[in-house]
Amino acid sequence: MRACRFMGISRQAWYQSLQRERGRERQAQHIVEQVTTIRLHQPRLGTRKLHYLLQQQPEPALHVGRDRLFQILRGARLLVIPKRAYHKTTQSHHRFYRHPNLLKAGENQVVASRPEQVWVADITYLPLRKGTAYLSLITDVWSRKIVGYHVHESLHTHHVAKAFRMALVSRRTAHPLVHHSDRGVQYCSTEYQALHQRHGVICSMTDGYDCYQNALAERVNGILKMEYLLGKPEDIGQARKMVRESVEIYNTRRPHLSLKYKTPDEVHRAL
Repeated sequence: MRACRFMGISRQAWYQSLQRERGRERQAQHIVEQVTTIRLHQPRLGTRKLHYLLQQQPEPALHVGRDRLFQILRGARLLVIPKRAYHKTTQSHHRFYRHPNLLKAGENQVVASRPEQVWVADITYLPLRKGTAYLSLITDVWSRKIVGYHVHESLHTHHVAKAFRMALVSRRTAHPLVHHSDRGVQYCSTEYQALHQRHGVICSMTDGYDCYQNALAERVNGILKMEYLLGKPEDIGQARKMVRESVEIYNTRRPHLSLKYKTPDEVHRAL
């Protein structure tokens, strides 16, 4: 071939180069298909977590470097674009007692070293096609597992407390437990505080309305909304079904960098 002579390579080297390029294209297509399958259930799962999941597959063709995976996903327009959303759901101007922040850095700081030692609670806004709903979550700090949740149509304490009750029912130990939240009226209310006293749970609250003092709870809220709850539910019934399915996937399938790519359920079951 004239082109081979011009570039100073043999015909065999030329065909080998073509074969390698076609092999890379087939590999890229196979990876795109696998990523598409994974994203049927986790549509906004990031590239680093996808890289870990692909490395666990038995097929060597799926074992590519992280930079190569970024390149493939970029070419297929499958990179996840970050989203940001913020809605204030906390009413902290009220007459109820506000508990001290036990997670704040200092001499008496409580640092989680096992499951069921520290839970964080938060409420987030959940838009419906017609109207508004709210999602209350209780998350275990050590395992990152969502141990309690409830979807409700109002911010009444009775609804918010259902997530806490769900978490308490599934509790497996009698060790000291800290419940940390913001200073919202629901968490400070007599009804909610009665659950603390009845179950021997220690109450901790942020110093003021500062989302960074309850960062993990905010982070888990964001993961659910930005990675799983992508479409607006038709009504409260559909919202509850979507949240139930999303929590199940988050707890049992989503690897966490902070957990060395284990799932929250794996870490929690090690209790």
